[in-house]
Amino acid sequence: MLRILGRASSINVRKVLWACAEIDVPFEREDWGAGFKPTDVPEFLALNPNAMVPVIQDGDFTLWESNAIIRYLALCYGEAALYPIDARARAGVDQWIDWQASDLNRSWIYPFMSLARHSPSHQDSQALAAGCVEWARHMQILNRQLEATGAYVAGNEFSLADIPIGLSVNRKRPVNTPTELQH
Repeated sequence: MLRILGRASSINVRKVLWACAEIDVPFEREDWGAGFKPTDVPEFLALNPNAMVPVIQDGDFTLWESNAIIRYLALCYGEAALYPIDARARAGVDQWIDWQASDLNRSWIYPFMSLARHSPSHQDSQALAAGCVEWARHMQILNRQLEATGAYVAGNEFSLADIPIGLSVNRKRPVNTPTELQH
């Protein structure tokens, strides 16, 4: 059975949980990370030298990095609708997954740390304003894409790309999928 290491409140763990729910992959989850088992211990560092969640273990195979994990799950357990076989269609999904990890995430991190986490080191009003402008710019890009496709990020059907982007847009909203609630 698939083993997922990471706390369910982590956006990156939630990507994996959502993918498992979409693909109907059974799993066991263990709480690791902030507020739970520490990730800077030798046991965890042997699995992920970055000391970050999530990590999966699928038999004797270990993988870290949430976007790599959801791609792996779709390839191993999913169907082509989530992660197309056609190279061009897959590239379209990949570009939006990568956009989420780089551009979109960078744009919301300062406002999120300032407004949601109340981080003392993220209280510069000019940096906050600049972050909000960047977030709005990226939301306009996403809006135009959704208008062009009619509903989904990478085309006219739900795909793997919708998972990370959906979670970034609804950063504080819980997933609460049936599979997540069981674990």
